[in-house]
Amino acid sequence: MKPRMFFWAAFVSATLFGPAAQARDCGNAETPCVVDRGTYHMAMPEDGQAKGIVMHLHGAGTQGKGLLKSGLGRGAVERGYAFVAPDGYHPNSRFVRNWSVRAKGTSFERDDAAFLRDVLADAQAKAGVADMPVLLAGFSRGGSMVWDIACDDPGFAMAYAPMAGALWDDLPDSCTAPVNLFHTHGWNDRTVPLEGRSLRGGTVIQGDVWASLKILRETNGCDARQPERNSFEPERWLRHWTDCAAGRIELMLHPGGHGAPRGWATRMLDWFETVQADL
Repeated sequence: MKPRMFFWAAFVSATLFGPAAQARDCGNAETPCVVDRGTYHMAMPEDGQAKGIVMHLHGAGTQGKGLLKSGLGRGAVERGYAFVAPDGYHPNSRFVRNWSVRAKGTSFERDDAAFLRDVLADAQAKAGVADMPVLLAGFSRGGSMVWDIACDDPGFAMAYAPMAGALWDDLPDSCTAPVNLFHTHGWNDRTVPLEGRSLRGGTVIQGDVWASLKILRETNGCDARQPERNSFEPERWLRHWTDCAAGRIELMLHPGGHGAPRGWATRMLDWFETVQADL
């Protein structure tokens, strides 16, 4: 083969069969990517080059495909990240689209911690971003699953951004290792109150957000207990534990209910990039 023809063939091969092309083979709303334990959706930057992964876990009763057009999904792709939205799936659960959050009095068919590891490995291979930064975010039950992963498998991601969900009772005595975590919660959340609530006649109990934060502060070595500083914005109250022995913890409260405050996605991406810059 002549040299010019060889280089053209190599270019075509890379374009058709490289990581970006592989990622386009699946992941849209109609065609999820498939791993052994389930499915996930994925979006890539237009140029096919990703600098890391932003993974978002949906709330109970919804699906990953609905997050592709979310603020976090669009914002992640615009900034050059591969966006990954796995599907929670438990056919025998009250919510079929659910996550196997660790809690007393519950059981699930699938180990979602293992499933999410499968998803991450597959998405990293498709996007060609092995060993690049990962942000794991989640809402409601997805937020509680993020807390479980952060506590039990801290090496899964560089940073964690749970919203409106925390650890459930029985709470662990401690987490495995320090992490970077930014928790967001509505002051008027009645679905997942800040103090948690009792379900099914007291057999299942949503955990107390303050208790979850206490466990993580101890794990991160935040010896002062109180945050290094507080800050205030219109309809936002923030607490910053950034002087711990390892990792950092941020808490943002807003006056709304069970949902995301305006600008949440942009703030989480900004924070994720600040974490990267500080390492």
